[in-house]
Amino acid sequence: MRSAAMVLGVIGGCLAVLVGFFSYGYTEVVNRIGEVDGLLTQVSDPALIRSASFLAPLLAIAGGAMAKVRALWGGLLLFVSAGLMYYAFGFNVFTMFPLGFTALAGVLAIAAGKPDEPKAHF
Repeated sequence: MRSAAMVLGVIGGCLAVLVGFFSYGYTEVVNRIGEVDGLLTQVSDPALIRSASFLAPLLAIAGGAMAKVRALWGGLLLFVSAGLMYYAFGFNVFTMFPLGFTALAGVLAIAAGKPDEPKAHF
């Protein structure tokens, strides 16, 4: 379970990096060239989008990397990442896989009460 959490967390984090690049880039483009009626409008809170674009992938990759050795901490980081992605970007066609991968990785990491190694995190 820990290995699956690690793989899903890192993959979810890599997909979240793509969402983050485009989201941060969109806010920058609208900020620099201005709003275009019917084409580009600025989001209600650009600071939230920009910070979530950086923090959510970072937490997902770190949580996935931790899931093998420190499953509880890794699982908590994965849940925080999934929650931050959902709060900032919502659930849509671009975020469904990063959200699903990180949330499932968090569940698997927390549920790993009896790990492959002899030391449990509970």
